[in-house]
Amino acid sequence: MKLQPRFPRPRFLLAALCIFWSLHAAAFAQQEPLRIAAAADLQPVLPPVLDRFHQSTGIDVQATYQASAALTTQIQNGAPFDLFLSADLSYPKRLIDAGAAKGLRDPASPTPYAHGALVLWTRNDSAFAHPSQATLTNPNLKRLAIANPDRAPYGRAAIATLTSLHLLDALRPKFATAENIAQTAQFAESGNADAGLISMTSARIAHLSSIGSFWVVPSNLYPPIEQGAAIVTKSTQQANARRFLEFLLSPPIQQELAKSGLTPVN
Repeated sequence: MKLQPRFPRPRFLLAALCIFWSLHAAAFAQQEPLRIAAAADLQPVLPPVLDRFHQSTGIDVQATYQASAALTTQIQNGAPFDLFLSADLSYPKRLIDAGAAKGLRDPASPTPYAHGALVLWTRNDSAFAHPSQATLTNPNLKRLAIANPDRAPYGRAAIATLTSLHLLDALRPKFATAENIAQTAQFAESGNADAGLISMTSARIAHLSSIGSFWVVPSNLYPPIEQGAAIVTKSTQQANARRFLEFLLSPPIQQELAKSGLTPVN
C-alpha cells in the first residue's frame, strides 16, 4: 500500500506560527532600550548611573536631556519615552493629571528622587573670580546667564532668588536667557555672560570646576527644587522603567547623586 504524505493540520500550523511570533516579539522587546526623558541638569549626573544600571541588569538605557517643559510637551504629543525625570515635580504632575504618566508609589503624584541647588558660577580668569552675593550688585557685571524661567525650574529659582534680593528689576536688562540649565552653564563658561545662575550639578562638572568657582545661593532665597519622576502611561517597558526608578532611589545611587550636587531624598 502506498503511503500518502502527511501535512500538518492547519490548526497545529497556526499554533506554531503564533508561538514563533510571540517569541520573536519578546526577543525584540528585550532588545529595545529603555528611553528616559531627563532634565538638562541631569546631563552631568546620569550617564554613570545608566552604566551601573546596565551592568547590574543588562538593560540598555537611552537618555534625552532637555528642559523639563520641553520634555513635558513632547510626552504629551506622544514622544516614545518610558520614564520622565524632571527637575521639578510640577511637570510630571501635569502629565499624571492628563493621564499621560503615573507615579511609582502613588498613582496621583510623581515620585521625588532628589533636590537641586542653585549656584552663582564665574570663570577664574574673569573680574568676578570669587563669586558671592556682592557679585550680583557689582556695576561691572554686564551679562548674567539664567535659564528660561518659563521652561526650566532652575530659571524660576533664579528669578525667585533675584526677587528675594530685590535685584530683579536692576538685573533683568542684563539677562542672557538660555533654553535650559546646560546651555546656561555654556553661556557662562564661554564668556558670553560674566556669571551664571546654574545648577550645582553643572558647576561640579570637572571642566567647570577647573576653570571656575561658585557661590551656593542660600536655599531660603528660592522655593525648593524638588525633582520628580513619573512613568509614561503608554510605555511598553513599564516594568523596566519601574526597575530603573527603584534603582535610582536605592541608597548607593542616592549617595552618588549627592556627590554630583543633588540632595538625596532618602
